Amino acid sequence: MRHAALPVLRLPAVLLASLAVAGAALAQAPAAPKAPVPAGRTTLEKQDIRAQLAPRRFTTIAAEVGAKISRLGVVEGGSFRAGQVLVSLDCSLQQAQLQKAKAALAAAERTYAANKRLEELNSIGRVELEVSEAEVTKARAEVSLMTVSIAKCQIAAPFAGRVAEQKVREQQFVQPGQPLLDILDDSVLELEFIVPSNWLAWIRVGYPFQVKIDETGKSYPAKIIRLGARVDPVSQSVKAVAAIDGSYRELMSGMSGKVAIAPPN
Repeated sequence: MRHAALPVLRLPAVLLASLAVAGAALAQAPAAPKAPVPAGRTTLEKQDIRAQLAPRRFTTIAAEVGAKISRLGVVEGGSFRAGQVLVSLDCSLQQAQLQKAKAALAAAERTYAANKRLEELNSIGRVELEVSEAEVTKARAEVSLMTVSIAKCQIAAPFAGRVAEQKVREQQFVQPGQPLLDILDDSVLELEFIVPSNWLAWIRVGYPFQVKIDETGKSYPAKIIRLGARVDPVSQSVKAVAAIDGSYRELMSGMSGKVAIAPPN
């Protein structure tokens, strides 16, 4: 049994000719040229240069003696001046030990004075006199030790600034070395970022530029204050540190933004 043959689809000759001409034109059309990359331009220069605001000085205040916190002079986020008492510790025990040390010193001094008088009368040996003199020195050292310990019960600010984090509460007992407060000096905010090493041909300390902070949406003037001491040979970059030129109350440590810096004309 034979099957009927399927009909063959035939395209008009004019249509076939048009398709052939279009295919030849596409084959001969040159590829679109790619945008040239400027010579000597590093990968870092093609990207946005980001920077973060950081305080010039910051530290953690820690307890130097074991005692109970009687008062915190500044709360978290509060401002303080240089020399202001930040933490007061209850040092009643150390005060009592100081009084005991002073009494021991007074007794040792009286014993030494009596022995010295007896030595003049040849009624005491030289060794006994020297031992009593050593006891006076020992008692004085004990008084000095307790005086220094009590001085550490008042923790003063090493510089003016603000409290970034409060780690303890009043009436809490702390151990020597325990962190109490994180403080920072926000009088000058610094920017740290990475620039291409070939910028060293023109970038200098004091070079001005602008930085746009993400959190405020504003641009602020800044200037380079120091450059890194070495170039990274892999990324061909160097560290730069700048400072915001001026005081702006809305700026805070930890904010970040985009650096807009251009070579001189």
